[in-house]
Amino acid sequence: MEGERDLPEPKAEIDMTETDALAAWWADRRLFRYFMYVVILSLAYRGPLVALCSYAMKKDLHSYILLIPVVSLYLASLKHASLPRERGGSLGGSVCGGLIFSIAAVTLFFWPSLAGSAGCGQSAAMTQAAACYALLLVAGGFALLGVTWMRVLVFPFCVLVFMVPLPDITVVYFEDLLMRASVSLANVLFQMLGTPVLRNGQVLELPGMTIEVARNCSGIRSSLVLFITSLIASYMFLRSTWHRCSLMAMVIPLGIFRNAIRVLVIGQVCVHIGPRMIDSWIHHKGGPLFFAVSLAPLLLTAIWFRQRENRTVRSQNGENSESSCTLHPGC
Repeated sequence: MEGERDLPEPKAEIDMTETDALAAWWADRRLFRYFMYVVILSLAYRGPLVALCSYAMKKDLHSYILLIPVVSLYLASLKHASLPRERGGSLGGSVCGGLIFSIAAVTLFFWPSLAGSAGCGQSAAMTQAAACYALLLVAGGFALLGVTWMRVLVFPFCVLVFMVPLPDITVVYFEDLLMRASVSLANVLFQMLGTPVLRNGQVLELPGMTIEVARNCSGIRSSLVLFITSLIASYMFLRSTWHRCSLMAMVIPLGIFRNAIRVLVIGQVCVHIGPRMIDSWIHHKGGPLFFAVSLAPLLLTAIWFRQRENRTVRSQNGENSESSCTLHPGC
């Protein structure tokens, strides 16, 4: 029929599923070359990497380091749909970025010898080794993946900074900060509950019991894990820079509050039940419970920020629809 001849022929469309898109991402030659680069680099760097893994497994503070490469790879896989198929970007930018990070890695590697501090401690050696490895991973990313891909994958590569153990001087500083703030807040909480307390530095004298908050009770490990969690959660679920910064800024106050609550609970149990409770499970094994005390407000705040952003998006979409209907009354 004539009406049927007037109809345009349907165009063939390629419906690429999420699985097909991810498979195409993995099949990209740039990614294969970078994967081979990481394998060769890891084999050449196997001595320091094995030492770093052993160091992380022995140190509770740095046990999270072993998960960082997995987290970085997962975050990178989430960006596969945003990666352009064409290389794009300037070759000079890729070469320049690769050289800058390579030079930084080589300089850091030889810095102890140049500075005359070749006999540095294990902590400094692990920090140096991990930082060099992370810089070389970034350098290879610029050289083999290109500037365009690195712009998209900037956050997954930035997460690699948590592979680097904190130097001892930094750990001591934050331990003292958290320890003193926690004792001060715990002292206030004891007074609010009507429990007689006398503070002498890091020592709290309670009825029939004296508690000293040591450096290893500062809660720095929980606070660091909480900060990494808030950073990743804000990146994955929030859009507003203000919301992201606010969520991460909550970590230190929550860490201090968590530690003060722990001191308060242990002190109250010892006062009302007996000093023997200082050796109970709540002191030695109650860390995960008190970690949940600080994790719950963080997650609830993230959910609240997410809902606010969703309402804002829906409101903007509604306004755009109304404007479109005003311009086109036939809609």
